[in-house]
Amino acid sequence: MSLNTSTWIVWCIVTGILFTCVIGWFNYGESFLASTHRVPADVLVVEGWIGPQGIRAAVDEFEQGGYRYIVASGGPPSGWGWLDKSTSFAVMAGREMMRLGIPKERLVVAASENTETRRTFESAVTVWRALRDAGIKPKDINVFTFGAHARRSALVFAKVNSQGPKIGVIGWLPTDYKTEPWWRSSERSREFLDETLGYLYEVLFNSGRASNGPGIAIIYDPDEKFLPRMELSSDSASRP
Repeated sequence: MSLNTSTWIVWCIVTGILFTCVIGWFNYGESFLASTHRVPADVLVVEGWIGPQGIRAAVDEFEQGGYRYIVASGGPPSGWGWLDKSTSFAVMAGREMMRLGIPKERLVVAASENTETRRTFESAVTVWRALRDAGIKPKDINVFTFGAHARRSALVFAKVNSQGPKIGVIGWLPTDYKTEPWWRSSERSREFLDETLGYLYEVLFNSGRASNGPGIAIIYDPDEKFLPRMELSSDSASRP
């Protein structure tokens, strides 16, 4: 067999493998990213940006799942989920949870003050610190989030809590969410592309972070357009 023939065969095999992977991801990628994997948790963390309908579903999960605490997380609002833009996703979600009957003593609001970038990571760190400051030591944690964001949220929360509880995830979708393939919906197509790239960036490059430790905080400097980062010392880490 000549060298040219061998090279051609190798390229055919590689192309076939790549094509199979692309087709597989095209058909099953969304369900992979939106997977639900619960652990026997006593704390339910809810990403507040999922909106009022998602919060209602999260409250149902809390009431049926035997949790001790529910945590509303999130930073300043963007264009997703809520009409009110006056406060953080966490605060809006917490208000909705209380309106739906969650007792105040079982609710923790973990509002991320600055989330210009790495929003999921900043949210996970804020949740870690809020639970610590409240004196809550969770056995395990389930994260309640929207659809295709579930896989990435679970990965980030697991990294932040690598020395602590196990992390499960619930990928919620609205009851009226279309069951047709994602490529027939422009909104779902954008979500799928964004979450695919985001998940790969997190897996391969840790989303550009140098550390996953929850001792990282964001220090506000009004003279800077972007917010510089620093590692907390053991003394400063004990402050809220």
